[in-house]
Amino acid sequence: MEELARVRSAFVWRVTIEILKLLLEALVSDGILNKLEEESILEGNPLRADKARSLIDTVRKKGDKACKITIKHLQIKDPFLFSQLRLNSDPSAQQGEVMHHIP
Repeated sequence: MEELARVRSAFVWRVTIEILKLLLEALVSDGILNKLEEESILEGNPLRADKARSLIDTVRKKGDKACKITIKHLQIKDPFLFSQLRLNSDPSAQQGEVMHHIP
């Protein structure tokens, strides 16, 4: 899923630490990330921008499903940022079908 790659730098500059933490919690609860990965992203990167880069890069390595779930969480947690980034789930996501894939 190259949508996250496309918005990576805008996401890095615009996302707040609060939203980053909410995304990480949601991804851990979905099993996309484990606690160790969450801690590594939060504690291994001193700057907010580095945390954001690390989150995007980690999720992208997990594949399309992880990317789609991350985008869906961003849409729920920060609809304003989601629209600023011009992110769009695929057409099936707009009809709610992606929700069936979220564990």
